[in-house]
Amino acid sequence: MQLGTIELFCKAAELGSFTQTAQALGLTQGAVSRSIARLERRLGVQLFQRTTRSIRLTDDGELYRAQCQQALDQIAEAERAITGHQPEPAGTLRISAPTTYANYRLMPWLPAFCERYPKVAIDVNVSNRNIDFIDEGYDLAIRLGEPKDSRLIARRLEDATLGIFASPEYLKRHGTPQNLDELREHQLIQFVLPSTGRPMPWVLRQNGQDMEFTFTSRRRVHEDVLGAVNWARAGGGLFQIYHFIAADLVERGQLVEVLKGLGGRTRPFSALYPQNRHLSARVRAFVDFLIEQSSSDHRPPP
Repeated sequence: MQLGTIELFCKAAELGSFTQTAQALGLTQGAVSRSIARLERRLGVQLFQRTTRSIRLTDDGELYRAQCQQALDQIAEAERAITGHQPEPAGTLRISAPTTYANYRLMPWLPAFCERYPKVAIDVNVSNRNIDFIDEGYDLAIRLGEPKDSRLIARRLEDATLGIFASPEYLKRHGTPQNLDELREHQLIQFVLPSTGRPMPWVLRQNGQDMEFTFTSRRRVHEDVLGAVNWARAGGGLFQIYHFIAADLVERGQLVEVLKGLGGRTRPFSALYPQNRHLSARVRAFVDFLIEQSSSDHRPPP
């Protein structure tokens, strides 16, 4: 049984609500309920009495909470002592990162981190799905946008700039759009967000005003945005992507940016971790390293 389940149980006992516990830990209510149910099955006792509006500890639950909280307090004290005095970060660091940031930012940076901190083992999950920090045991996640739960700590890594790109072959066949009206006449590739099932709008800036450019298309990519990038590179149409992805392809002559006058918009990437976690030396070192790398790896748009 993972220590995170015990932390979850104590938080639920403190708040008296699975809903509030889910909000506090950045989880879904279903994930909280399932974790508590698994814990009760393992122990063979009922820890909470449940109603449609609230939960309340049973006598067994109260006894278990007191012992668990004492153990957690001792662990937290040990972590605080070690974190401040550990001469060199060590141990396993579990990271979740989306495909775009992992492949074009994180992976190129990792060799430098591993050389700087050779005692840290790196375990990276490259995926666009939402994760459960507690049940899955992740230390840190890199995500696009702002966290919906304010109780997740977010350290901004960068505001990534965007541009609209197509292959030279596509532009030779279909021409280069000069404005939004002409853009709508072209083959536009959509990326469908895994979290919502809806196409991601293109974000543009026209005459100093921010706007979202929405459209319908028969060319869609699901799950992995890099599929849309490769489709555009192969001549399939225009696609809005981050400059940090397009830079090398532009240098190799495989993509061309169009409508630069509509650029200037960005999307934020952040490092996330639950605020109830005591940061180990390795997590603290990695967050500081990410911020250092992201601030120094900003090439101008191609």
